[in-house]
Amino acid sequence: MPRKPRFHLPGAPVHAVQRGHSRSAVFFADLDYLEYLRCLRQAADNCGCAIHAYVLMTNHVHLLLSPDRADSVGRLFQSIGRHFVRYVNETYQRRGSLWEGRYRCSVIDSQAYFLSCMRYIELNPVRAGIVDHPASYRWSSHGANALGVSNAIVTAHAEYVGLGRSPDERQSAYRGLFETGQAADELALLRCALQTGTPLGNERFKAEIEAALQVKVGYARPGRPRRQSGDLLE
Repeated sequence: MPRKPRFHLPGAPVHAVQRGHSRSAVFFADLDYLEYLRCLRQAADNCGCAIHAYVLMTNHVHLLLSPDRADSVGRLFQSIGRHFVRYVNETYQRRGSLWEGRYRCSVIDSQAYFLSCMRYIELNPVRAGIVDHPASYRWSSHGANALGVSNAIVTAHAEYVGLGRSPDERQSAYRGLFETGQAADELALLRCALQTGTPLGNERFKAEIEAALQVKVGYARPGRPRRQSGDLLE
């Protein structure tokens, strides 16, 4: 079966996830997370990607990023693959692939779903039962976005900046988004779009992407994708 093509447009936010091979762990110690973040920052700078939100889980990674060019996201994951996989293999005297294969991704309508996607990503450790609140999880962008913790990786998107006139106002408004859980239908849409690789937005957004790319891209439909065993959630 042919691979489904990816749809990246310069400036259009992308929600991407990459999982460990056979859903196995990709991080084994704190230094591994730190090395991945170093690789991520270097790749983002070199490949023209602005990182808005991220979470590093034991066996997978979520990113929300805006590419400068159509090939920026692919180049970013290639760069991380070269450097981080070499680090893990040398550190733990292993061989072979670390990731399960191609990363999964979905273009996000920033006006409708950008903040929802940020919240979805940073709530991953809570849904997985690792922490009670995203602020307690070290390996995500939540500290930067909600608390103003210095983070050289994170770049504020216009939707986030629009939350307030000052950093304090934006952080306070952003924290307010986490006072309640996400609705089941919103979670289902985010997961479906990511699993199928289809854009997440309204019909206008879909039409704009298809017009720009001159190709039919499909559309994310509501539904609850089957959860795979071995996941620390999604």
